[in-house]
Amino acid sequence: MRMHPCIFKLLPLPALCLTAQLASAQGFQDPEAQEPLPVPEENLVEPPVVSDDVPLTASPELLRLDELFAELRKTRNPRYAKTIADGIWKQWFKSGSATVDLMMSWANTAFEEKKYNVALDYLDQVVIRAPDFAEGWNRRATLHYSMDNFAKSMADIHKTLDLEPRHFGALAGMASILERTGRKEAALKAWQRALTVYPAMQSAQQAVIRLTEELAAEPV
Repeated sequence: MRMHPCIFKLLPLPALCLTAQLASAQGFQDPEAQEPLPVPEENLVEPPVVSDDVPLTASPELLRLDELFAELRKTRNPRYAKTIADGIWKQWFKSGSATVDLMMSWANTAFEEKKYNVALDYLDQVVIRAPDFAEGWNRRATLHYSMDNFAKSMADIHKTLDLEPRHFGALAGMASILERTGRKEAALKAWQRALTVYPAMQSAQQAVIRLTEELAAEPV
């Protein structure tokens, strides 16, 4: 299975990009492995528009996120932007619940050990216990993507973006699924949306150039 080089972030990995061949590494076979599910057309809506509106009762965590995103949009230095993005990930990982944090940690351990069904059990509990925790949905989207369950991954991506429209990891995941399922124009739009949030994201820059060239070369 081909894993896009920059999709979702998983604790405790420090880097933004995941490069492991997750579903096939070390000969692991998921006992419930199946053909990739088709992505329903209703899941192919436009990526959400990013808003700078801040609620009057914004929490300190939200205000800190807004500060980080404002800085992320201004910088064009990839190395500095990566530092800011890592700070955003740290904020996103704060569930506010010790129980949820523990389940996320257990899910991550199971994921790294390629025990995908175990990880899925934990993440199902996470989204039930904390339905407003965007990173729980994003983590489960990552797991479904690794299992080639693209329709389920896309559904969780949309939930992530409903809760956090600026989630550049989820936007990158959306773009990757759209491209892998042959929807290049929609993938290009998703990558472009990611760049409005994270202009220095090099994987998004490269994808936009590549897809623009591929679409221009296709017969009308």
